[in-house]
Amino acid sequence: MTDQEEQSLKEDKRAEKRAIEEAEQLAKEQTRKKAYLAKEQAIEEAQKASETKRAEKRAIEEAEQLAKEQMRKKAYLAKEQTIAEAQEARKRKDRKSTPRG
Repeated sequence: MTDQEEQSLKEDKRAEKRAIEEAEQLAKEQTRKKAYLAKEQAIEEAQKASETKRAEKRAIEEAEQLAKEQMRKKAYLAKEQTIAEAQEARKRKDRKSTPRG
């Protein structure tokens, strides 16, 4: 085998080795990229779940607050009604006990 043939063989082996290394590097990079994207997606889904949970909690709290406010308003109106009825009863009593004359 001539020197030139040996040199050509060595270059072929180096090129083949380089191609294998590049393929391995590409595969590692793709694996890394897939893992990164999966991690990002998991984070995004967790954030959406947390956001949904917070929104549901807020909606429940708002509904409870509205119910409390309505109960307060009802109680206030009932109290006012009782006061008005008591005043009216006193007026009627006063009218009956005062002689006309």
